[in-house]
Amino acid sequence: MSDLFTTSALAVLVVSFGIGIVVGLTGMGGGALMTPALIFLGVNPTAAIANDLVSAAVTRSVGAAVHWRVGKPNLRLAGLLICSSVPTAFAGAFVDKLFGDPAQQQHLLKLALGAALLLTASTFVLRIYVQLRYVGGDNTARQDDPPVKPIPTLLVGAAGGLLVGVTSVGAGSLIMVALLLLYPTLSAVRLVGTDLVQAVPLVLSAAVSHVIVSGVDWAVLIPLIVGGSPGTFLGARVANWVSQSVIRRGIVIVLSLTGLTMLGVPPAVVGITGAAMLLLGPLVWGFLRQTRGLPAFDNNAAAWRIPQHDDDRP
Repeated sequence: MSDLFTTSALAVLVVSFGIGIVVGLTGMGGGALMTPALIFLGVNPTAAIANDLVSAAVTRSVGAAVHWRVGKPNLRLAGLLICSSVPTAFAGAFVDKLFGDPAQQQHLLKLALGAALLLTASTFVLRIYVQLRYVGGDNTARQDDPPVKPIPTLLVGAAGGLLVGVTSVGAGSLIMVALLLLYPTLSAVRLVGTDLVQAVPLVLSAAVSHVIVSGVDWAVLIPLIVGGSPGTFLGARVANWVSQSVIRRGIVIVLSLTGLTMLGVPPAVVGITGAAMLLLGPLVWGFLRQTRGLPAFDNNAAAWRIPQHDDDRP
């Protein structure tokens, strides 16, 4: 119990609160940010994945409950994803055991996590660009849901579930991007709500298998839950009115640099890459927005706006 009152536990609590806010706001970034953060705080990769998945099962339940009320998730879409993702997510921990002895597991998991983070960053950018393509001149979202595509949705769930089970990354990032590609006109708030709802049983399934294989570290798990739950609640509560453009750019940079670090790229190269993304990223994004006939530097970039009724207008 004394392990809960240490500097390390406090660092985990503070970091999990901040990442929880990002998860509640965007539905993305939980495993992709929290698992690398735990590794950088000194937790070995296997334990980081196991504890992050168990805490995510709790924190994502909080975000899903809030979005259930204010985000109106697409339950049919979430149900299809759950059916295919839960069994493959459960298999993840047993796949990790195939990596070899503990030392080989830690090394290969770092490489797998680094590759997953870079893939997540790339698909995150793709998500924002695809959404930008569907933003019309009035920046208005459709009010009716698009038709559900069962087979592609089931395949997305199965692939995403396996990735989450192996690395803890993908429940809110890769699956979210895939949903956007399949259903580009689904409003952002409903997209986040749907993803959070489907992620709860997915992450819970992966967490159960990792607990069976690896167990949990209470000195890590409790601060994760205590910090992440209120952070996710706060993020979900303000998701309807907070501009997410800066958060999105920040997530892409953090995911990219963390992925490169996990893959063993020299710090100098990581630093130069970060500086280039920070300085050149907004210019490239501004150019892409102008090609779509939109202002180059709008803080609400690629954000959907819900149409107002006549009696709601000032």
